[in-house]
Amino acid sequence: MIETIQEYAIGVDIGGTNTKYGIVNRHGEISHNGRLSTSAYATAGEFVAALHAALLPAIEAVGLRNIKGIGIGAPNANYFTGCIEDAPNLNWKGVVPFASLVTEKFTLPCTITNDANAAALGERMYGAAKGMNDFIVITLGTGVGSGIVTSGHLIYGHDGFAGELGHTIIRPGGRKHWSTGLYGSLEAYASATGIALTAREMVATAEKPSLLKEYAPEAIDSKVVFDCAMQGDEVAQEVYRFTGQILGEALANFVMFTSPEAIILFGGVTKAGDLLMNPVREHMEKNLLAVFRNKVKLTFSELKEADAAILGASALVWAMKTE
Repeated sequence: MIETIQEYAIGVDIGGTNTKYGIVNRHGEISHNGRLSTSAYATAGEFVAALHAALLPAIEAVGLRNIKGIGIGAPNANYFTGCIEDAPNLNWKGVVPFASLVTEKFTLPCTITNDANAAALGERMYGAAKGMNDFIVITLGTGVGSGIVTSGHLIYGHDGFAGELGHTIIRPGGRKHWSTGLYGSLEAYASATGIALTAREMVATAEKPSLLKEYAPEAIDSKVVFDCAMQGDEVAQEVYRFTGQILGEALANFVMFTSPEAIILFGGVTKAGDLLMNPVREHMEKNLLAVFRNKVKLTFSELKEADAAILGASALVWAMKTE
């Protein structure tokens, strides 16, 4: 009997505060996962050295020869150049040749892209987009990200930065974004940050009683809105209805642009369930041309939120092996 050698990939998700990592097999089973402070390291070189030290026992356990590569999801990561470019939430400023630093330290091939693109690859390999060649993943967290797959390929654009659907303008002249300075972008409304801003605005003008009025404005965040909505608070539920309307209208634009088989929503904001999904679906379908209606599957991610970032990053390795 011939023994089958297990193949592994390292998946790394770099956030502004913390980094998650794990070793993943082709079935999406994660072993030796952990986390590391991102913000504790002043330079990318110091961070890579710390990441290597943290992963070394796991690499030795499965065998370096059995690891096929490292996939990394990171803010402002350019798939073409392997660089992290001017990431606002990281200590490492400017253009950082991150993939080459990792390859040199780990002696493994490294592929890097932004976190939403990694999420799209993870959904295709392990989640709700299995078997699909045309779909969009929308990540709804502190911000709004997106990964667009058409004809089986991620859309990167000519410079590696395509797919910033969260920064498309869906309310011209609307709310000013706290970071970009753009007015009326999707992220300004449909992110966790945007939901908190909407709730503060609604509470300030609401005549009906609301649990949200028990909080100081600066204390109202997306978790407070969620908790109040789950208790039946009408103003908090209206926040989700309004948010769902804006997101649904934006998704209608995206559908008519790429004609996907499915749109998959992922992230902490989706915990609102039908409070969010029902208005999203209603306003997406309402704003589609007839030829597109009732064709697009709209669903939540099937990936466990705690594992999704690592799985998505690891999927970069398997994608790299098939290109």
